[in-house]
Amino acid sequence: MITKIDMTNPKLVKEVLDIQLASYKVEAEIIDFHELPPLKDTVETLQRCTETFFGYYLEGELCGVISVKMEEGIIDIHRLMVHPNHFRKGIAKKLLNFIESNNEGFKAMIVSTGSKNTPAVTFYLKNGFSIMEETKITESLSITSFKKNI
Repeated sequence: MITKIDMTNPKLVKEVLDIQLASYKVEAEIIDFHELPPLKDTVETLQRCTETFFGYYLEGELCGVISVKMEEGIIDIHRLMVHPNHFRKGIAKKLLNFIESNNEGFKAMIVSTGSKNTPAVTFYLKNGFSIMEETKITESLSITSFKKNI
């Protein structure tokens, strides 16, 4: 079941943060860059962000989260994360499909990930996204941006 998460509820935000930290630690290992901003978030910083969060629940347990900002016909995916205990269960795809199918009137979705994050890059390409650009952040970190017209 996918539902909007009440980010004013500290208990729910802590559950989101736990998934975020576990998920982004895996990405940090994959891309060999351990200073990812999501790894520095706290309950308070998540509560202050202006994203809208949706969670995927399996038997009452929060297993995956997607957060978006929607402006000017664009759905900007800021976070798409699944707890490592629930990788390879189709949760990310379900969250992505939920956002796409429940937001009529939008013309595109955009998202970015570490260029070396092969599982994420493959996921977005498989799900109809095209690479827009690759941006070098540091000597060892590049970010790939994707877009999908809907």
